Amino acid sequence: MLKLDEDFLKRMNAPQIDLDEEYKKALKNENFKEMVKELNLDEEILKKYTTNLMECANDYSNCKTCPNIMECKNKVRGYAYLPTNIDNHIEFGYKSCKYLNKLNEENKYSDNVTLIGANSYLKNARMKDIYTDDKSRFNCIKWLNNFIKSYPNIKKGLYLNGNFGCGKSYLIAATFNELAKKNVKSAIIFWPHFISELKISFNGEGNFNYLMSLAQKTPLLLIDDIGAENLTDWIRDEILCTILNTRMEASLPTFFTSNLNIKMLEEHLSTSKSGVDKLKAKRIIERINQLSENMEMIGENYRSKQWKDK
Repeated sequence: MLKLDEDFLKRMNAPQIDLDEEYKKALKNENFKEMVKELNLDEEILKKYTTNLMECANDYSNCKTCPNIMECKNKVRGYAYLPTNIDNHIEFGYKSCKYLNKLNEENKYSDNVTLIGANSYLKNARMKDIYTDDKSRFNCIKWLNNFIKSYPNIKKGLYLNGNFGCGKSYLIAATFNELAKKNVKSAIIFWPHFISELKISFNGEGNFNYLMSLAQKTPLLLIDDIGAENLTDWIRDEILCTILNTRMEASLPTFFTSNLNIKMLEEHLSTSKSGVDKLKAKRIIERINQLSENMEMIGENYRSKQWKDK
């Protein structure tokens, strides 16, 4: 009992924190000063919360100089611990930053873009992030921006051929992501993988009807890397031709990317395991030409550049 009395006396006799001095010292920090000024509160109220406000000033300062959410220095990434004036009373809490808010807004529409076998990074493709210093991309970017502005009044997609890694798929994915914000549904199918999925599904181990329906009916479609598949009559005549016919009848914009130009693709489509059939290949090319405009983009291999930078 005696010990408790001694502890109590020690606490009572301990020097009390000088709120005025602590607050004056805190005001020497420009971020603290700026933050409390925005609260528009009486100094006597602010002094009582000096310690908490100093903690907030650290997050406040970090947010002022933060370039993006990946470089956030706060304890909770994307959030800042900040004060709020509620009826002349301070309330403290975590507030999401502008970068997190923007990211959440963009991700809200990500379900509008379906990927089949395509790299998941395409969901994060944005027009604002596209390199514009490469002149080879200029015509393509101009065309795609016009498509975004004109859709749904424009009925043709784009057949975009070019060298490996120059950003063909990324550009079209960025276009789809932009239109996703307007609730436009789209699908990006990596053609060789899509064919493999259909074969598995055809044997009763997957969803053949879903995959075909998606490719035939989605408002916007990208057939990515056409010409990279091991061609068979079944792929050309039963799968590709069926998809293109349905989309052509419904006037649905269809996009293609390939390392082959349109003439090389025709040659590829004419030769299957069963032999050569130039007529059927020509029919496919006619449908592709009706569904899309032809454009070539030869540029720097950005995939190779990214690996070198790492």
